[in-house]
Amino acid sequence: MKPFEYISAKTINEATEVLKVLQSEARIIAGGTDVLIELRRPNAKTPQTIIDITSIDELRGISESNGSIILKPLATHTEIQKSNIIKKYAGLLGEAASVIGAPQIRNRGTVGGNVMNAATCADTVPALVALGADVTLQSVAAARTMPIVDFFIKPYKTQANPDEILTEIKFQKLPRYAKSSFIKLGRRNALSISRLSVATILLYNDAGKIIEARIVPGAALPVWQRVTEAEQILIGEKPSTKLFEAAGKKVSEVMISFTGRRWSTEYKEPVIGALVRRALEKASNYNY
Repeated sequence: MKPFEYISAKTINEATEVLKVLQSEARIIAGGTDVLIELRRPNAKTPQTIIDITSIDELRGISESNGSIILKPLATHTEIQKSNIIKKYAGLLGEAASVIGAPQIRNRGTVGGNVMNAATCADTVPALVALGADVTLQSVAAARTMPIVDFFIKPYKTQANPDEILTEIKFQKLPRYAKSSFIKLGRRNALSISRLSVATILLYNDAGKIIEARIVPGAALPVWQRVTEAEQILIGEKPSTKLFEAAGKKVSEVMISFTGRRWSTEYKEPVIGALVRRALEKASNYNY
């Protein structure tokens, strides 16, 4: 690893002042589960300065306010997994956090890092897109908020400017009657990086029919987004294996419309369809 200057910022203002001067020559570090691995690579571009934000108390915590849940970027995956607020109002996010890496990684890794790194395998991002989260970025000059679905340009590329820091992730609580799920497929059952994943949310009426559906696949599309074509298949219908298979097939078709047919399509086409079906079955508690 090449040498670099290290700064431990104590406030958001202190961090943004350094970013204002150094811009892309500075790099923020929190849990370090992505940054440190990257810096150890032989041909990695080493920044002039690493800004450690773990001492900024303003960036910690999980709270609720006026019907919304507020995640601060230093919330670790373990904290999200164990949060009673998340369990009660955003279960799929807790499920996503619970399957990231190993306990050591979940204890260090943060939701802010997962979002800002923008890796295609990021497990919390499909859940946050399904929840309709907003992200807030802060610079010396101003703060700005945008929907997380608009935040990603492509893998490892976001709308964040070099002088901005992520300060908040916010989304509305799910209704108590909402059902949700997150499942992933890796090359092994534990300590695995997602090859594909799916986040779902279902809302039913008193007659047991689906009145709202949200389906967000991970590592399947150029950027994370809801697949409305598949969601519409579910609206007004009662859950069934046949219905969920149809939604899964539609997600496969949408994926191929973006990616075209590649060497991996023969594998991904049936797998993403099956994952969508399983995620919907899990969310609906459907006995098939």
